[in-house]
Amino acid sequence: MTIFQSIILAIVEGLTEFLPVSSTGHMILTQGLMGMKSDEFVKAFTIMIQFGAILSVVVLYWKRFFQSFDFYWKLFVAFIPAAFLGLLFSDAIDALLEDVWVVTCMLFVGGVLMLFVDRWFDGRNSNSNSQKLTNIKALRIGLIQCLAMIPGVSRSMATIVGGMSQGLNRKNAAEFSFFLAVPTMFAATVYKLYKLISSDHGFELLKTNWDVLLIGNVLAFIVAMAAIKVFVQFVTKYGFKTFGWYRIIISLALIIAMWAGVDLSV
Repeated sequence: MTIFQSIILAIVEGLTEFLPVSSTGHMILTQGLMGMKSDEFVKAFTIMIQFGAILSVVVLYWKRFFQSFDFYWKLFVAFIPAAFLGLLFSDAIDALLEDVWVVTCMLFVGGVLMLFVDRWFDGRNSNSNSQKLTNIKALRIGLIQCLAMIPGVSRSMATIVGGMSQGLNRKNAAEFSFFLAVPTMFAATVYKLYKLISSDHGFELLKTNWDVLLIGNVLAFIVAMAAIKVFVQFVTKYGFKTFGWYRIIISLALIIAMWAGVDLSV
């Protein structure tokens, strides 16, 4: 991997990680457009630069992380399903990551869903009493988050829709999605780092590419900080329909490109 490639991937990660557009899908498609093949380090890189992205959440919302033990307990409850299923089906998930058609289809399906999210939930989520997050609600959001193990679904979309289905308004659902990303993505990063180091040449790959990994994390952190601020303001005011149309347009463009013979495989 070149430094230029790492910069492009880090920008894409920072821009899309917390938006309901599938960061994994965009990373896979960006790799395909740049002609990158998913070797051992590239697969690890696309996961490990998530550390920079989640660090932006901790920095932006640092006061919320000192609220109470209950805050961490709710995150833990919501995190359990993804942790369990992620370990159980890690190989199957890795296999899906290489299927561009799966990504494309999920982008389209998720886009259609996004067109109706505001209509379904806005009216019923205006009650201030519904904004209280209980353990049961947190667990349900965590279960819905597991849908994002299918590339192209979007972890952000799954958790935001999950939050709104449990009575949270747009802003609160988006922010809980950010918070839940911290343990979920941190665990994924640590697990991927462990797998890389445990492989035959993993430590050597890390030693050789430490600069690329550092640049990727720093850039992902900076870009994600800006993306989160803009996203919260935008979604609070305008809702999710714009993201739905974006996903549909991107998925249709990808279908046309693949039918035209463009090789997007990674």
